[in-house]
Amino acid sequence: MKGISENYKMVAKTIFGLEEICATELRKLGAENVEVHNRAVSFEGNIGVMYKANLLVRTALRILVPIHKFSASNDQQLYDGIKAINWDMYLSPNDTIGIDTALNTEFFNHSQFVSQKAKDAIVDQFREKYGSRPSVDLDKPTIRLNIHIYHDVVTLALDSSGESLHKRGYRAKTNLAPINEVLAAGMVMLTGWEGHRPLVDPMCGSATILIEAAMIAANIPCGIHREWFGFEMWHSFLPYDKELWETIHSKAVERISSTDIKLFGCELSPHVARKAKENIKWAKVDDMITIINSDFRDIEPPEGGGVCIVNPPYGERMDKEDIDALYKSIGDTWKVYYSGYDCWLISSNMDALKSIGLRPSRKLTLYNGQLECRYLKFSMYSGTKKIHKLQGGQKTEHDGEENG
Repeated sequence: MKGISENYKMVAKTIFGLEEICATELRKLGAENVEVHNRAVSFEGNIGVMYKANLLVRTALRILVPIHKFSASNDQQLYDGIKAINWDMYLSPNDTIGIDTALNTEFFNHSQFVSQKAKDAIVDQFREKYGSRPSVDLDKPTIRLNIHIYHDVVTLALDSSGESLHKRGYRAKTNLAPINEVLAAGMVMLTGWEGHRPLVDPMCGSATILIEAAMIAANIPCGIHREWFGFEMWHSFLPYDKELWETIHSKAVERISSTDIKLFGCELSPHVARKAKENIKWAKVDDMITIINSDFRDIEPPEGGGVCIVNPPYGERMDKEDIDALYKSIGDTWKVYYSGYDCWLISSNMDALKSIGLRPSRKLTLYNGQLECRYLKFSMYSGTKKIHKLQGGQKTEHDGEENG
């Protein structure tokens, strides 16, 4: 690694559709020469920028530091190219290594095979030099190596994050299909919401979207609950690097702001609602979020408008009639209760989306895992039959013009 003030190239891996937001976040941290790619953002900065990117960039999955690039179109060239690197710069025989591989090439078919071949090249170098070798640790290695092969170009990078940055460290409990934290944060940020208006998730599940929104509103670092980052395991993480990291961490904590914004979640399952409350408490944002154990059709958000974000079932385990009816009820509920709200919904079920019965004012493409999804915005200008429940007041009803 270079000196503490020297710049070097890095890559932030992200989710498809969040690249521009990730680039904006990096620029705000002082990153230079920021360029947007497919599911990635390249940038330059010193070691402090690397620390900040890991701690603060909400839409990054990993922060990679490229260390070597070469050409290989067969197994032997791959092995020789990796073995030619001086691995003493990064490891000792007593250390551990983990390897992740991503392929976009006609020359190699299996990422696991490439990872195994790379491991063989590294440990063979050490065995020939010292008679002993590093071992493999998939959970918390001394270095996690990222290999990306595009056609015949092999790029090796150190993973400064260690575990994926979506693993925030606050989610103690999950439901069956929890949304990725990075995706949840990106969804909130794409709405333009910054905490000045109410935010509601009427199908909140384990409350990931609400927790990410609360952390955004209060300027809580997204990585504040993580126990460790990959760079803390590196040999180059010397005492003065640790001091810089602790200073950056402390200053980020100092910038946390108090806010009286309220976020509301609704969850039909009592069991899942309990999980959501535990996660909220674990994330230390329980003073900002209220969870209601109820059907989403029976609650109404605060008056005056705001933002609603819904991640409904996509229908993999539901009959077509049932999923279409669910999506229709979402649109009907918005028309009745959500006057003045920007309502956003993500789903991979393109047919069910038609059942909402409203015309979206914005359409975005995001990926939830391997599923290509549409993230749609519906602006609700007026509604009917207001029934106020979430604010704890007396139920009142009045009619208005329906938003069609």
